[in-house]
Amino acid sequence: MAFLIVLAALVFLMWVAYRGHSVILFAPIAALGAVLLTDPSLVAPMFTGLFMDKMVGFLKLYFPVFLLGAVFGKLIEISGFSKSIVAATISLVGAQRAMLAIVLVCALLTYGGVSLFVAVFAVYPFAAELFRQNDIPKRLIPGTIALGAFTFTMDALPGTPQIQNIIPTSFFGTDAWAAPWLGTLGGVFVLIVGLIYLEWRRRAALKAGEGYGDPRTLANEPIAFSGAALAHPLVAILPLVLVGASNKLFTALIPKLYGGSHEFIPAVVGKTAPVVQEVSKVAAIWAVEGALLVGIAAVVAFAWKPVIASFAEGTQSAIGGALLASMNTASEYGFGAVIAALPGFLVVADALSAIPNPLVNEAVTVTALAGITGSASGGMSIALAAMADTFIANANAAGIPMEVLHRVASMASGGMDTLPHNGAVITLLAVTGLTHRQAYKDIFAITVVKTLAVFVVIGLFYATGLV
Repeated sequence: MAFLIVLAALVFLMWVAYRGHSVILFAPIAALGAVLLTDPSLVAPMFTGLFMDKMVGFLKLYFPVFLLGAVFGKLIEISGFSKSIVAATISLVGAQRAMLAIVLVCALLTYGGVSLFVAVFAVYPFAAELFRQNDIPKRLIPGTIALGAFTFTMDALPGTPQIQNIIPTSFFGTDAWAAPWLGTLGGVFVLIVGLIYLEWRRRAALKAGEGYGDPRTLANEPIAFSGAALAHPLVAILPLVLVGASNKLFTALIPKLYGGSHEFIPAVVGKTAPVVQEVSKVAAIWAVEGALLVGIAAVVAFAWKPVIASFAEGTQSAIGGALLASMNTASEYGFGAVIAALPGFLVVADALSAIPNPLVNEAVTVTALAGITGSASGGMSIALAAMADTFIANANAAGIPMEVLHRVASMASGGMDTLPHNGAVITLLAVTGLTHRQAYKDIFAITVVKTLAVFVVIGLFYATGLV
């Protein structure tokens, strides 16, 4: 019964998300409905002490990233930089390779350390412009961005700085470059199969006579650039390069400047207790925020006139989008925390532990928990915190290197996490102005490809011994 309650809450939330209802409203309803059926006396304590605590904690850490990312993306749009980059991309890779161009831009940003959420905000103006010019249906943009930002550069390619590739290091004693051959081959598999799928979808739409759509009736369409001349492509892309480079630089400098922790005494009468900040937990967030500020400053400096002309109107819409996207994701975070605290969740974890093969066991466990919680990092953290010792013992008994455990866990976390209630999926759809009904099918197809890649990597390891 406990398992059915958890399953019902998950199915209900996926259903309402797919139907286009607000996750901000229904995530607490789904979570607390499960609590009500489990132990009615815990509804209020769970809501205040767990759901709201996790939701507000997420916003405290990540809302500035959403806000700055949205503003950066909007300035890239109104400055005309997006149109300049699109024009250069068309001349470089060809008009028929719009999808490849967007996937590559997303991949470069995320492999350079830019947050997945920031990449969505930054790349959407480019994608909309490029798809519009090539008359490719707008509904294919989310699947294209998902392939570039949510898959191989998130957790497959060795060395990626995304959190999904960092979490396993603390459990297995590995580093971000673990299992480079397996990770690279898995990433290539995802890229090739994903592009084949998207190209098939594009050709089917072309054959059916479907174009981009009428920009006047589509939601959240980027503002058309009205300036006299476009910036040089190298100037236009410089803010993106600065964001990636600054993120890398700040990531290295912040721990050196502040150490492991930092404290200060507020200059307020009656408050003498120092405020202690654990820098190690927020250094990556500070680095992204600083990098985005550098990018914003660069856009303003290089495109002063068009930016100032539309700054008030543009940033208002960007702030609204950031509020919606961050609240959606934070609600999902709270939902996952409540579900993970219920007895039914333990039933799922115990059942998954019975799978005999060590790598398949780890892959299925991590991807299942990521799907239930709607979070790649959250599901993997829960799975490894509860079962890492078992995974390690079974791997040692079977002669499996820790590097392989790392890569399988990392790639599995980005598999079925992208179900309809996933925060990144909801953010992606909100930013692009599309609904689950319009665009989720292609995101799910990319999810299936990504999930299959984990088992391809496991098969490669057993067949060849590659690490």
